Amino acid sequence: MTTSKLEVLTPQNCQIIFIDQQPQMAFGVQSIDRQVLKNNVVALAKAAKVFNIPTVLTTVETESFSGNTFPELLDVLPGQDILERTSMNSWDDQKVRDALAANGRKKIVVSGLWTEVCNNTFALCAMLEGDYEIYMVADASGGTTKEAHDYAMQRMVQAGVIPVTWQQVMLEWQRDWAHKETYTAVMDIAKEHSGAYGIGVDYAYTMVHKAPSRQKSEHRTLAPVPAPVRR
Repeated sequence: MTTSKLEVLTPQNCQIIFIDQQPQMAFGVQSIDRQVLKNNVVALAKAAKVFNIPTVLTTVETESFSGNTFPELLDVLPGQDILERTSMNSWDDQKVRDALAANGRKKIVVSGLWTEVCNNTFALCAMLEGDYEIYMVADASGGTTKEAHDYAMQRMVQAGVIPVTWQQVMLEWQRDWAHKETYTAVMDIAKEHSGAYGIGVDYAYTMVHKAPSRQKSEHRTLAPVPAPVRR
């Protein structure tokens, strides 16, 4: 393993690409629950926005087959250019290569559909021809079967890809809870997207630290009223 791959991800040393996060591609995903997949993709995008990570967004055959990018993802990235392609391999499109080169960072975090096709071919070609390091976000990507996803991940790892998860990436970017400029935003993402961990954070904030509950609507809590006991 090269020394550069021992470096943790930082907001200064990497960029991110979202590949084909589109409904027709998601329809075929069987390796992960599709609602969980969307949750993880959106969470990763929110984290990238918090840390100002240069972002590339690419789609394939939007009008003729794949449909529009998840609106929840687009809402996290307002104004982001969408780089449309015909090739399953994003590396085959010059716009994508140019956008990655313009960001000037050799570490690329990848979230895409499908793992065994679009992610795999992009990763291998970007490493071989572009001398990039690839960090494949396994739980923000999906394959047509669990085996398709798993074996694609294995093939890429054997070729030198680094497997990661979305929360792992976010917390590598954060690194130190003393970084207060991003602390609150990171915890907000965790509370909304991190499942049991997020529920635990909500509990700690409200029950232990007595912070107000984070819902935006107002509710009354009515005290218990014992009902009469029939004898």
